[in-house]
Parts: sequence; C-alpha cells; structure tokens
Amino acid sequence: MPPPVDALVVALYFGVLACLAAYWAHRAYLVYLYTTRRSRSASRNAQAGLPSAVLPRVTVQLPVYNEMYVVERLIDAVGRLRYPRDRLDVQVLDDSTDETSRIVDQAVRRWRERGLAIACLRRPARTGFKAGALAAGLDAAKGELIAIFDADFVPPPGFLEQAVPLFSDGKVGMVQARWGHRNRHDSLLTRVQALLLDAHFLLEHGARHRGGCFFNFNGTAGVWRRAAIVSAGGWQHDTLTEDLDLSYRAQLAGWHFVFVPDVVAPAELPVEMNAFKSQQHRWAKGSIQTCRKLLPRVLRAPVPFRVRVESVFHLTANLNYLLVLAWSALVVPALFVRASAGGWWLWLDAPIFAAAGCAAGLFYTLSQREVGGNWLARARDIPALAAVGLGMSVNNALAVVGALTGRPGGFARTAKYGPLAAGGAWTGARYRQVAVLQPLVELACGIYFTVAAGCALALGVLAPVPVLVLCQLGFFYAGWLSLAQQRAGADAAWQPEGAGGNAP
Repeated sequence: MPPPVDALVVALYFGVLACLAAYWAHRAYLVYLYTTRRSRSASRNAQAGLPSAVLPRVTVQLPVYNEMYVVERLIDAVGRLRYPRDRLDVQVLDDSTDETSRIVDQAVRRWRERGLAIACLRRPARTGFKAGALAAGLDAAKGELIAIFDADFVPPPGFLEQAVPLFSDGKVGMVQARWGHRNRHDSLLTRVQALLLDAHFLLEHGARHRGGCFFNFNGTAGVWRRAAIVSAGGWQHDTLTEDLDLSYRAQLAGWHFVFVPDVVAPAELPVEMNAFKSQQHRWAKGSIQTCRKLLPRVLRAPVPFRVRVESVFHLTANLNYLLVLAWSALVVPALFVRASAGGWWLWLDAPIFAAAGCAAGLFYTLSQREVGGNWLARARDIPALAAVGLGMSVNNALAVVGALTGRPGGFARTAKYGPLAAGGAWTGARYRQVAVLQPLVELACGIYFTVAAGCALALGVLAPVPVLVLCQLGFFYAGWLSLAQQRAGADAAWQPEGAGGNAP
C-alpha cells in the first residue's frame, strides 16, 4: 500500500483500540467505586424494618406471554410470599396466545381459593408489548408499591420482607434485587451468562449505587414506588428496554434507587444459543434507543459532572460492538503494514491488550469473589466468557445499527423451559428460535480470524494473536452451537410417535 494509506490504516487501527481502551478503563473505574465506597451499601438498611401497622400495600405484577413451562412455578412462588394478605394483591398480566392462559387460569383460581387477592388481566391486543402490559396493570393496581417478576423467576418467600423496608426513605423510588441462577451449571453457555450477570449486578449496579451514579431497574426482581413511575411519565414502549428508559427518567426526576445484593431472586438462564442471542440483541438495541432518547437530557441535567460522564459510558456501552467489528476489519491490513515497518511497531498494541486482559480478569474475578462459594473454580470460565463476548459482536452490532438508524423492531421474548432446561430435554419443546444466515456469518468470521491469526504468526506480529484466537473460538462457538442446537431440536421434533420425545 502507498505510504499515506499505510499511515491511515495504522492510525485508524490504533484509534479504534484507544476508544475500546476508554471503555476498559471505565470498567476499572467501576471497580474503584465498588471497593472504595462500601459505606453506601444498602444491605445494612434492609434490616431496619417497618412496623407492621404501617406496611404499605403492594401490588405484584407478573407480565406473561406464552410461558407454559414456567408460569405455574412463578405464580406458586408469588403465592408463598410472606406479606400481610390484607396489604397484598397480585396481577397476572397475561398476553398469551397459547395454552399458557389455561395454566394461568387454573393457578389463579387455586390461589384465590387460598385467600390470595390475585387476578388475571388480559388485553384485546398486545400493544406496547411488556411496557404496555405493565402500564395497563398499573391503571388497575391498588398498591403504593409495585413489585415485578418475569415468568422465569422464583422469588423467595422473604423477598418483600427484605425489600419493602427500604422504602421508609420517602426519596427511594425503586429497589432492585440481584438475580440468581437456577441452572448456572447446565452448560458452558449458562456458566458464561452467570459470570456476565454476576458482574453486571454486583460490580456495575453495586459500584453505581455506592458511587451515587444512575443505575437501572432490570425489568424484574425489583419493587417500584408507584409515585416514581407516574411522576417520571409512566411505562413507555418507544424503546425495547422500557426498564432502562423509565429508570433514567425517574432518576432525572429526582428519585433515588437502591440496589440490595443480599436479596437474591433465582431465575432461569437461556439454555439455547439463539435465545441468548435474541435476548442480547434486544438489550443492545434497546439500550442504544434509550441512549438516543435520553442522553441529551442526561447531559443537561443538574447532577454532578462525574455522574453525567458515567451515564455516557453506561448508555453508550454497546457501541463497543461496532468498535470490535471496526478493529476486525482493520487488523489484517494493519498486520502487513506493521510487519513491513518492523521494530517497535510490532509490539505497540501489546500494552493495550495486556491492560484490557488484566482489567477484565480483575472485574469478573472480583465479582465471583463477592458471590462467594467456590469462586476460583467459577473464575476459570473467564477466558470462555471473553471468547463468547467477542463471538456475539456480529449479533449485537446488528442491534446497535438498527437502533442508530431508527429501524423499528418487535419485542422478542426469550424462551424459557423450566424443568425441561436441564439435560437437553428442551430440544423438543415449543418456543425454540431458528436462525440460519447469522450462524453462517459467524462461522465465516471464525474462518477469517483463523486466517488472521495465521498471518500474524507468519509475519511475526505476535501481540494481537491471543485476541485473534479468542475471536476465532468465540465466532466458531456461537455459529456452531446455534446450528447444532437447531439440528437437535429438529431431530427431536420429528421423532416417530412413541419414541420418547418431549412434546408438550
């Protein structure tokens, strides 16, 4: 290549790495906040309690759409919540179009006979998806506090006993509990998801709460003050992450949020790669939609400068996937340019990759130490987490592009299978998602990174090789697992009658 082109390629390559490094440095900042601001932890406040005579009325909302495998388990768990029955009512917000509705009706009738104030609300149309269902339920709710649980969650009996006392402070608008993982050890995929979510809750939420920064309700396993929802403008469905959207609007309106890591609500992790991709796609697209909608208001808000800066990193975090793809496109031409230049050019990016690896290792290892138990054994999956995260970059970059270009999209629910999730029994169940083109693109990316790693070794540019290998493994895993699980599901669906399939 001509010298000007060489210089442009190298400048772009290191410019992209510099942008990625800024987000990696932000992770280190979150670790700093988490480890130095322990005095703001909410756990100690959860013991304060409220006199039973002044306990507020709570409405528990259960938004449901085609969840035949898990909805009865959810309703039974909510029925066992310890809270005065004269101050508790439950809404099942059922938008289902299959036999989930029959299961809901039976469970509602059973718990109503046991004295629980529980009702099922159905809408004529699924307008606004989950946000629309929550808004419709709010209109009929009687509670001062609104607790929300998705269909795959199993809240412990003492959930409200631990969360409600935190609302003794009239400025608290929302209390978010930590997610647990019922099927953490099912597969490498579920173990990686558990690592991601543990870090998200314990370090990201924990650090933001302790540091006085904005953080978000995660759509479930939390309790809202009704007044906070109303004063912030209510549930809106112009983004795919109605929870993030409302969270920022409420905090901009002056409400305080509390994160309680010691209150844990177990849930089911997606066991299917395509379901995991769909979930990540929705979260990535919705976060950028929320960023476009609210970032200007955040930047103008009368809050400390550091809170605004941290919010920028929070709301724009998924732009990382576009940066990863840009780096991918530049890495091979940059290899040849640097090989021809020789000398210190060969190792210029080594400190960046080393710092990124150390930051990621510290971030996820610390989160596992905070979870407790055999955290060193769980931390051994961190390299796999890095590979899977890189392998998801095509999936999530497409979501980001869709959000930036204003492309509309429906709310795609994440399939959950309850008892069928373990042991692969879910492959013959309903709700499975099928994708062919994207897995093929991911396999092609795996081949590309295999070639890139070979070129780097041949040219003697060794610094990026570990990252190239992680990309190779991540893309091969994402593409292969999607296709393999689809094939397994097709085989199960076509078993001859009496062959022992898992048809519902």
